[in-house]
Amino acid sequence: MTYTKDFALPTTFRPFSDAMGRFLGEMDPFHGGVSMKRSFPRVNILEDEKSFKLEMQAPGYAKEDLKLNLEQDVLTISAEKEEQELKENERYTRCEFGKHAFSRSFRLPEMVDAEHIKAEHVNGVLTVSIPKKAEVKPATKQITIG
Repeated sequence: MTYTKDFALPTTFRPFSDAMGRFLGEMDPFHGGVSMKRSFPRVNILEDEKSFKLEMQAPGYAKEDLKLNLEQDVLTISAEKEEQELKENERYTRCEFGKHAFSRSFRLPEMVDAEHIKAEHVNGVLTVSIPKKAEVKPATKQITIG
């Protein structure tokens, strides 16, 4: 038989350990806590000869919830969604829904035609089409030898 002595923290450390216990308990979904909502939507970026295509999973977000902003060479995609309010005679016995928000930023290369960027939201996937600028070839001139 093995005897182990239970280690108790001094009273000066208990507020910290109690706070950590509450924090970790809130993260545990099996004990009534909420899971952390700090995940970012997954993104695929495809490139071909004429454009880039950015596909972002955004299930649960309506087209009106999503915002795209282009400032200098940075494309920022963000969204904020708040859960619906209760009706007059309703009350929660357990509430795990809340406010969901995210923001992702992407630095665009110089070869992008920012004036013609288009976006569409279909079946929970935001697709952003980013065309490339037409390649400018230097003008050539034939010089005759005199």
